[in-house]
Amino acid sequence: MKGIRRKLTVQSAAALAAVMFAGTSRANDTTVSNQEVQAKLQYCKVCHGVSAQGFLGYYPIPRLAGQQIAYMENQLRGFAERKRVNNIMFNVGHVLSPAMITALATNFHDLNPKPLGNAPKELVAAGKKIYEEGVPSANVLACASCHGKEAKGDGQFPRLAGQLYGYVTLQLTTWSKERAENTSDIMAPIARGLTDAQIKAVAAYVSYLE
Repeated sequence: MKGIRRKLTVQSAAALAAVMFAGTSRANDTTVSNQEVQAKLQYCKVCHGVSAQGFLGYYPIPRLAGQQIAYMENQLRGFAERKRVNNIMFNVGHVLSPAMITALATNFHDLNPKPLGNAPKELVAAGKKIYEEGVPSANVLACASCHGKEAKGDGQFPRLAGQLYGYVTLQLTTWSKERAENTSDIMAPIARGLTDAQIKAVAAYVSYLE
């Protein structure tokens, strides 16, 4: 009997500790210190570059600077919930509290470094036309209708201005493989409606916008 009582006592203590820990975790989700935010920003800089300008490498890593807050919050949650398939960003996103997600999104939104560029400039004119007018023959709407005339986005519609050429090209050509969030209902038919040449042209145009 003593052994049973001891086992129950240990189990009860463990359960109580779990409840207390869970309560503390939820409380911490509502606030985050500046020191914690800065530490996480330094971590993000390793991949996304100085001032979140993006990284030009074999695999392009996107610019986060100037991005819409609501959009970025949604994407980080999407990675954590595997609505966007990216193992690296899942590992980053699933440990972030709601407060940290908002803090990071706000910090990135306030940055505005010069675009890295490097896209073929001869594609810019064609890309501008598609961005502003769409491709009526393929039922592709003008990009500006959602992302804005200056491609700075609005709410859940992301900023495209200054985004890396290689990243935009990759995202539009592999859209259905990575994304499953709500905006895919809008973007999936658009991505499918553009030819590879048109995708590259649009990507080149927005990459030079500030």
